[in-house]
Amino acid sequence: MAASATSVMESVRVLWDYHNTETSLGNAEFIVGLGSYDLRVADRCAELHASGLAPRIIFTGATGNWTSGRFAGSEAAAFSERAVALGVPQNAIGLEQRATNIGENIRYVRDEIPNAGKIIWVTKPQTRRRLSATLDIVWPDLVSMITAPEHGLADQPDANHSFEALTAEMVGDVWRMAAYPDKGFQSPQPIGPEVFTAFNALVAAGFTDHLPPSVRSLVDY
Repeated sequence: MAASATSVMESVRVLWDYHNTETSLGNAEFIVGLGSYDLRVADRCAELHASGLAPRIIFTGATGNWTSGRFAGSEAAAFSERAVALGVPQNAIGLEQRATNIGENIRYVRDEIPNAGKIIWVTKPQTRRRLSATLDIVWPDLVSMITAPEHGLADQPDANHSFEALTAEMVGDVWRMAAYPDKGFQSPQPIGPEVFTAFNALVAAGFTDHLPPSVRSLVDY
């Protein structure tokens, strides 16, 4: 029997709350915005810069599966243009335009500013936990603060990334939380029974586009 809309939403909410972890913010040397399909990340970077939390912004990102053909150039360049339009001086922005995943985002930024001590990282709400887990491995001695655009689940889907795509993204990232520590990509993260149940329910409901083809449960890796 197909899952009801109510049960799907309940499961989606569980994954949203799991991924969208909270951290506190303070002053830093840099703000780093992770490129993606979501330009609201650039908006948040501009807001933080205007508040005086850090003097410089670095946008990182090449072009990925979800942004191919959307922007004229790289994700980093598109985010930079958005930030400048919001009042950030061009000379306060640096670009890293090679990275195609979170690990590369961090490594390539680290290569650019290896002596940085404190960074505010800005990403999509549903990528906060994965970013934190990757930082634990790739740049563990850095003081990292992680934030995201400040809106709820209902406002996250947009014309470029539907509710269905968002749900599949979060499902796929739960699997990565389970699989990636053994590969040395991320630190281990707790996956409680409610997350396990929500993951399996959404896989059964067909939200599998962000999973390897053979994966149908959290033990398939």
